[in-house]
Amino acid sequence: AKGETWQSDFICRGIGALGGLGDWLAIGLAFAIAVAASIYLFGHISGCHINPAVTIALWAVKRFPGKEVIPYIISQLIGATLASVLFVIIVGKRAAIDGCCGATALFPGISYAQGILNEAVITFFLMLTIMALAVDERTPKQFSGLIIGLIVGGGIITTGNITGASFNPARTFGPYIGNSLFGGLNLWAQFPIYIIGPVIGAIIAAFLYTYIAELKT
Repeated sequence: AKGETWQSDFICRGIGALGGLGDWLAIGLAFAIAVAASIYLFGHISGCHINPAVTIALWAVKRFPGKEVIPYIISQLIGATLASVLFVIIVGKRAAIDGCCGATALFPGISYAQGILNEAVITFFLMLTIMALAVDERTPKQFSGLIIGLIVGGGIITTGNITGASFNPARTFGPYIGNSLFGGLNLWAQFPIYIIGPVIGAIIAAFLYTYIAELKT
């Protein structure tokens, strides 16, 4: 679980530096590199879930012990929060006031339901990739981190202007805490979008892959 804290910190801080400053291609590339690097650096230590939705989905299909779910999620949330705090310390309060700590939020014209659907779809494809490349013992692992990172980057590039393409409740939680602490926008009314969508998408993908690939649970 300690590894989960530092992974979330590493990824969310890196993305905070781009939020509102770079275009979606740059942000997607940064995410892809950060996720891939975290998997190769920490995957052998904690599994590098990074994401509470992934942890919950793996538990749902009996690929992760129930007693570890809460510690992992707490570690992920702490890591994401530390990332936002460190970002503000490094950049100053303008990181929250002007950049919202890189928070994800609905773009104009996007409804609550559309936001949930978008987050569910992109997390579905992420989780399907994780199941195929990281969980299924029959597949080679050499390029799993790279491909998973590219899936995240691709989702951000294509749907970032819908919901910010979070995929991850922790990735949204950390910047929201940073905003609350340092004078950024109050976006908490949208937080359920980034819980419901990713968790539903991840669970469906985990069960679907388990069924199709006939994985033993």
